[in-house]
Amino acid sequence: MKNRLKELRTERDWSQGDLADELGVSRQTINAIETEKYDPSLPLAFSIARLFKKPIEEIFNPEK
Repeated sequence: MKNRLKELRTERDWSQGDLADELGVSRQTINAIETEKYDPSLPLAFSIARLFKKPIEEIFNPEK
């Protein structure tokens, strides 16, 4: 799934580890989402959207 996670993370000057800590997941999970090797669970997608104060649709795009 296409996503803007890396873009949003770098805008805040956060490392993958920083974002992982904020969300309570591993850095490897963040890397896998950013590289489109893993689609986040719905609860995790909502947590990401809340953290960045954006609708899910602004972060994740199901079209490849």
